[in-house]
Amino acid sequence: MVHDRLPFHRRRHLLEVGSGVGAQTEILLRRFPELVITGVEVHDAQIAEAKKFLAGVPWAKGRHAIVKGDASELEFPTGAFDAAFLCWVLEHVRDPARVLSEVRRVLSPGSPVVCSEVLNATLFMQPYCPSTLRFWMAFNDRQLEMGGDPFVGAKLGNLLQAVGFRDVVTEVKTFHLDNRAPGERSEMLAYWTELLLSGAPALLRADKVSEKIVDEMRHELAEVARSPDSVFFYSFIQARARVW
Repeated sequence: MVHDRLPFHRRRHLLEVGSGVGAQTEILLRRFPELVITGVEVHDAQIAEAKKFLAGVPWAKGRHAIVKGDASELEFPTGAFDAAFLCWVLEHVRDPARVLSEVRRVLSPGSPVVCSEVLNATLFMQPYCPSTLRFWMAFNDRQLEMGGDPFVGAKLGNLLQAVGFRDVVTEVKTFHLDNRAPGERSEMLAYWTELLLSGAPALLRADKVSEKIVDEMRHELAEVARSPDSVFFYSFIQARARVW
């Protein structure tokens, strides 16, 4: 869903903001063999992992650079790139409009940008998981306290328009997994169980949840995984726009 119909054909130099460990970089290089990608990342550990990973990818050789940088103050000249890609990045920054404004500055006229972002209010699982949802909202509240935005996906249209992008289009993309796709549902539930439980220690230290809530969530998630009629539902937003 993230990489469907991306408008990067005939593009040459793409900026990836928040390139992390290079997972998206590899996919983009594989799908668009004419691209050269510059990834900007702020965390040293992730930069090291990305460089190590991409060094072992044959089609990445000579086609990428991962640099350390602040997305709100990009150290590139105006018009340096002809495409940009952001995925699960703006949820973590204090000023997403500033980041998007910088992205617009370094894009040449006619360049496309694609942003995929979370909308965490959409999570639902069946059987009903009240403690998991309480934990999830505590998770989201904590992210807001730390300067992020777990609901930024819904705001992408306003943000892109406000900083001067044009032809802004947003699309709701949904994982709705039930008995029609049991294998994919099982994989998604395992992934989200790991994701949710990974956040428990930090939320416990911050006194945002109790041990009781975490234990109940663990029990609920196991019940969902066992249920023959379980449902997983989550939506994110993908926005596309251009510089003119």
